[in-house]
Amino acid sequence: MKSFIAFLQNYWNKRISKPVIGKIIFIGLGISTTLWFLIRVIPKPQRATYPCMQASAPIMSGFVIYLLTLTGSLAAFRKAKLNFTKAKYFYAVVFLLVAIGGSTAFFVQNPGNVFAIATPEWIVKANEPVGVARGINPGRVVWVHDPKVANWDGTNGFWWDDSYTSQAETDKMMKQTLLSLTGEENLTNAWHVLFVSFNKTKKSKKGGFRANQKIAIKINANNNSAQTNSNEINASPQVTLAMLRTLTADASIPQENITVFDASRFITDNIYDKCHKEFPDVIFVDNVGGNGRVKSTYVENAIPYSVDNGKLARGLATCAVKADYLINIALLKGHVGQGVTLCAKNYYGVTSINNDWRKNAHDNFNQDRQGNAKYMTFVDYLGHKDLGEKTMLFLIDGLYGAKLVNGIPTPKWKMAPFNNQWPCSLLASQDGVAIDAVGLDFLRSEWPDMVDIAFSDQYLIEAAQANNPPSKTVYDPEKDGTKLTSLGIMEHWNNAKEKKYSKNLGKKVGIELIQKTIE
Repeated sequence: MKSFIAFLQNYWNKRISKPVIGKIIFIGLGISTTLWFLIRVIPKPQRATYPCMQASAPIMSGFVIYLLTLTGSLAAFRKAKLNFTKAKYFYAVVFLLVAIGGSTAFFVQNPGNVFAIATPEWIVKANEPVGVARGINPGRVVWVHDPKVANWDGTNGFWWDDSYTSQAETDKMMKQTLLSLTGEENLTNAWHVLFVSFNKTKKSKKGGFRANQKIAIKINANNNSAQTNSNEINASPQVTLAMLRTLTADASIPQENITVFDASRFITDNIYDKCHKEFPDVIFVDNVGGNGRVKSTYVENAIPYSVDNGKLARGLATCAVKADYLINIALLKGHVGQGVTLCAKNYYGVTSINNDWRKNAHDNFNQDRQGNAKYMTFVDYLGHKDLGEKTMLFLIDGLYGAKLVNGIPTPKWKMAPFNNQWPCSLLASQDGVAIDAVGLDFLRSEWPDMVDIAFSDQYLIEAAQANNPPSKTVYDPEKDGTKLTSLGIMEHWNNAKEKKYSKNLGKKVGIELIQKTIE
């Protein structure tokens, strides 16, 4: 027995003497995580439900279990030896069995694998699409890159000022985006086929836009705390104006039939002044109203959600509910909790939330940190009749983009073709799942260390298979007994260098990424 204990001790010494750096990191991370968890949770136990605490709990428990297999085995061997000496053979055998079991677990365990999470069965791999593609050209996502559109130096002035962000180049990008998405040769035809396609698919009606119809444009003004200007990353005034210009000039939509809104936040002066000057009859709706803006109102209980979603706001902005069409213009950036914020999350600003984010519930926004399939609120947003199913066009404003949800646009992007400059990009699609899949691939490839990026594609996989999702949730966001079908096509590109999806590789099913560069 003494020699066996010596062997165990010698084995342990050998294990920690070789990968010294790995052991130090392992032990340091385990100790620090355990202390942090205890310091945070003991004074206030409800903190254990916070996402950051849930993320640290497996690390803490893994570290503790790993140590217990060592110390427990050594203690059990000593107890076994002591009982053999005293001729208490029953207890000696029991302790010996415990020691052997613990040491076996310890020997086969690798500290590098303690924190490993098994790949979930629901995960979607590169070029393995799931779901049903949408659009005139099903699954098409257009990516327009114009290196001349954004040249802010990151320090001086406002990034959105016309001296740093070109309106003329943005207008070119918007034109190229719409033409590439539809395959038409002029913008009038492009808008016509977009409306015709939407009406036929969503409303079972023929024809395009009619004179009495209304269209609402949801922008992302999430980082605005007032109507005064801010230098944080928000909706680009240039993209907003470019959209208004093409809607009125090319789609012939009357100004008074168009609403630009973020019902949960504030339309800042840089957007309002720039657009109102050229289009005085366009309606601007924000959370407080005044100074030319209209105060948002809501239709109560318009989105009851597929499941009990806690305290999440259930009202929807009246301007969205009464509109015949929506255009969703999201931003290309990360977000704590969800990993990214793209088109699906942009709908949160349509709900009746408080303009102070601290006072709002964010139930089921976050993916499961261990990779377990679960109900996702964003699927309800994409599948609701007055949100995703009313959206005729999805866009992602990537003139600047950002790693974090708030603050100034930062850092610049290293991947080709950006090459340490701003992304200077605009993405568009008729498929709300496909466009977010592409946006996610850009973000997680550029910054694989983004906060909460693990399993951040969960809502897209659920949405693509909304009729039979991995979580087995019955998605029915209006609670009218109508189960959702697939909301679009989901897959990941082959790699960040080639950026090819299934249709780019010659397959019949999948996403088709059309890249256009404006010289």
